[in-house]
Amino acid sequence: MRCRTKLGFTLVELLVVVLILGALAFVAIPRIGQSSTTAKNNACDTNVDLLNSQIELYYATTGSWPAALINITGDANYFPDGEPACPHATAYTYNTTSHRVAEHGH
Repeated sequence: MRCRTKLGFTLVELLVVVLILGALAFVAIPRIGQSSTTAKNNACDTNVDLLNSQIELYYATTGSWPAALINITGDANYFPDGEPACPHATAYTYNTTSHRVAEHGH
């Protein structure tokens, strides 16, 4: 008598694998979207901190505060790679009273 070996997967085995993969996707996909939003918010906060530090450097170098944000962002000495952009496509605003770039919510 010949011994017959199993040559494939049964329908039940394939169904179990598909259900496991579906459960993993159900958990992972929302977290990936949340991670993207968190990364954009962190990048925006970092840009605000960078702009504020360059404003302080401008004051330390020239002895006066910049009249507008373009005085800093348009100068290649402060931003040789160009002006930092908000990942949410929101413009940064410069407060001439406090001499700070305000954090903005998203």
